[in-house]
Amino acid sequence: MTADQDGSGTAACGEPELSDSLKTFGAVLKALREAGGLTQEECAARVGYSAAYVAKIEQGKRFPPEALPGRAEEALGPVAGKVLAAAARSLRRKAGLASWFLQWAGIEEEAITLYAYECRGIPGLLQPEGYIRALFDRRLPPVTEEQLEREVAARLDRQQLLTQRPNTAFSFVIEQALLERRLGGVEVTRNVIDHLLDVGSQRNVEIQLMPLRQEDHTGVDGQMYLAERPGHQWIGYVEGQRSSSLITAPNDVSVLLQRYGRLRSQALDCRATVSLLEQMRGAL
Repeated sequence: MTADQDGSGTAACGEPELSDSLKTFGAVLKALREAGGLTQEECAARVGYSAAYVAKIEQGKRFPPEALPGRAEEALGPVAGKVLAAAARSLRRKAGLASWFLQWAGIEEEAITLYAYECRGIPGLLQPEGYIRALFDRRLPPVTEEQLEREVAARLDRQQLLTQRPNTAFSFVIEQALLERRLGGVEVTRNVIDHLLDVGSQRNVEIQLMPLRQEDHTGVDGQMYLAERPGHQWIGYVEGQRSSSLITAPNDVSVLLQRYGRLRSQALDCRATVSLLEQMRGAL
């Protein structure tokens, strides 16, 4: 298995295939639009999106927003709205994700608890678009513009888990050093901090910073992800240099859970994290 190094689930080399379900949805939208006698520009104006965005949806390159079926019903009629709503329910939110990551992506989608410790980059579920683009712009080997757009869209789509699963408990422990690095520049870092403050205010999300100076630190073996499935089975996931693996053996998962629990106790609590983030933002 191969992996990039930023918790993304997007392929580090080789272009990921378009999701068949996304291509089907796009073809359905195009057929309904043409049956209604509308150009892409006319349809876009009626549904409230740009023509370029509608074009990407029809090409299967963008995951359609949740509001699209309802807006299409107003623009193309009730039958079109029902057809698109049914097509949307069949979509899998995995377009632009690498094949090796799909299994973990599926686990993420059903998890009732999700833990993440990151020492390499801001976790993929917490990255604002500017940070995502900064990562991809610096990735080697370089990617095409089309691939970049598809992968950016895929990661942003994954992040909807944070709001669509309000009963899932999300916990993130992030090294302060990742913000001090200022990847992408001051403005990108400011947006990251604002995004962390915003997402961290959600009832089901806890974000903790690990301070730069911490003599007791259990994360020396690197990043880790842990998910609790509906049947209360825990699974671990780790990535390294062009490698990734699921950890399912109970003894090994237990080790990760112990380490993550200790990391949470060593990191700043949520209130102290907010104070530090606000302080760091003011210093930019």
